[in-house]
Amino acid sequence: MNELEKDIEIADLKRRLNKLEGKDENKIPTYSFAQIKLEELETLVDIKKSFDDEPFDDWLNSNIDISSKDIAFLQNLILRYAKFMKSYNEETLKANFIIPVINRVDFLSKDMEIAPFYEKVITYKSDRFIFNGATDFLVSRGLEYSRRPYFFIQEFKKGKVNSDPEPQLLAELISAVELNGDLSMKGAYIVGESWNFVILEKLEVDRYRYFVSPNFDSTKIEDLKGIYKNLIFIKNEIIEKVKRENR
Repeated sequence: MNELEKDIEIADLKRRLNKLEGKDENKIPTYSFAQIKLEELETLVDIKKSFDDEPFDDWLNSNIDISSKDIAFLQNLILRYAKFMKSYNEETLKANFIIPVINRVDFLSKDMEIAPFYEKVITYKSDRFIFNGATDFLVSRGLEYSRRPYFFIQEFKKGKVNSDPEPQLLAELISAVELNGDLSMKGAYIVGESWNFVILEKLEVDRYRYFVSPNFDSTKIEDLKGIYKNLIFIKNEIIEKVKRENR
């Protein structure tokens, strides 16, 4: 047996061993939303951050009016919970502060078949990688099941010590853009009391750019009012989008 034949036999033995151990050299790698890092994301797709704030002009500067009752509700949230938010874990922050705001916005529309979902699993498979995982929060077409996601909120973390929500949100937005066949998608990520809103745009195949808004400090009433208005804007935008799709 010559050296080439030996190498072929060794390679064949390795493949058989990998198969017995449940390893597949041709298997497409899977990346979890909860664990993906920005460096990994940048090796999978061409994605660049833009520091232009202009794409947020309509969204963050809308002339939406909120009622005095809404303002009183937001002030009460700050009064009750603001001093504790830096020490809250993810679930406590979510239950005491984030979900009440989301529920107040009220994304549910039975007539339009739009609903909010928590911990919804999404899978996007390309020919080179798979994005998969449970999303923290999304607004979607469908009442009992998410059929077409329109907006995401990620991560409800108290800080970036354990995980960075930005690339996780970006992976979710990319997945939604590709699954929907859309060219853009909006979302937000939360780090403790801080909110950032995000716009992702698809430029061409596997090429994207994204924009991140200035920070909104949810322990300050003017910022929290801004967050609330931004979510109302998204709600209205989704309703208009569904109306267009139904024509």
